[in-house]
Amino acid sequence: MKYQGLYTAIVTPFRNGEVDVDAFKALVEAQIKGGVTGIVPVGTTGESPTLSHAEHMEVIRLAIEFAAGRCQVIAGTGSNSTSEAIAMTREAAAMGADGTLQVCPYYNKPSQEGLYQHFKAIAECSDLPVILYSIPGRSGVEIAVDTVVRLARDCPTVVAIKEAGGSVERVNQLVQALPSDFAVLSGDDGLTVPFISCGAVGLVSVTANVAPAQMKELVDAALAGDGHRAQALQKKYYPLMKGLMSMDVNPVPIKAALALRGDMSWELRLPLAPLAEEKRGKLAELLRSFDLL
Repeated sequence: MKYQGLYTAIVTPFRNGEVDVDAFKALVEAQIKGGVTGIVPVGTTGESPTLSHAEHMEVIRLAIEFAAGRCQVIAGTGSNSTSEAIAMTREAAAMGADGTLQVCPYYNKPSQEGLYQHFKAIAECSDLPVILYSIPGRSGVEIAVDTVVRLARDCPTVVAIKEAGGSVERVNQLVQALPSDFAVLSGDDGLTVPFISCGAVGLVSVTANVAPAQMKELVDAALAGDGHRAQALQKKYYPLMKGLMSMDVNPVPIKAALALRGDMSWELRLPLAPLAEEKRGKLAELLRSFDLL
């Protein structure tokens, strides 16, 4: 399977402390209508740290059911516990996911050899394609380029990486070192065009939750090599992308944006708290400026 294009790091809606199934279904439908290549349930944006194991797997199951083969479903089944990641990955494979997103283990700060062994064990537990996820700002550890190269060489199912380190130079290094069919995906909305210009082939987007068609337009222009259009769209949508990532920690602003539109409740799970009242007006004004409210 080819991993290229626009993927939405989809939020997990809550209502009265439970996963809001109806809101989630409507959100999946909106993504498909917007033309996304795929959705990524229960990643960072999906509040995976505060979901129980049963909830985690149920959200993946629902994503697969609601997508119904109309877009790819890349299941977030990573963990800082290798055995837990293996168990969830096997479950997601049995459910029919199209791939698994494997975050760099957080808090325990393993060595590069530890990371290699961790991802290798996960890759060998099923036939599910593995997308590595390097996000040192949250994990405290980066998946080194050499480690990615080792995994691509030794594990046929390790086929892509979501790169969220904010470095164009690192994308250059990855593209130079990896096979041409290994997919590098941007993990930062605001860096979509520069990353693709250096060889990335897609984006895992937070902004697409509220603006899938707009983000698809941006990604498609960049992938088509239409530099002038891509740069114009990057300039146009950058204030939206920046605003949704700077008003508070992700996913607080994007869930607030969806709540302002009436697409879901304001609920998050502690330790995340809803967007401060004084910022909600600013967010509403931002959404209105892009005809999203």
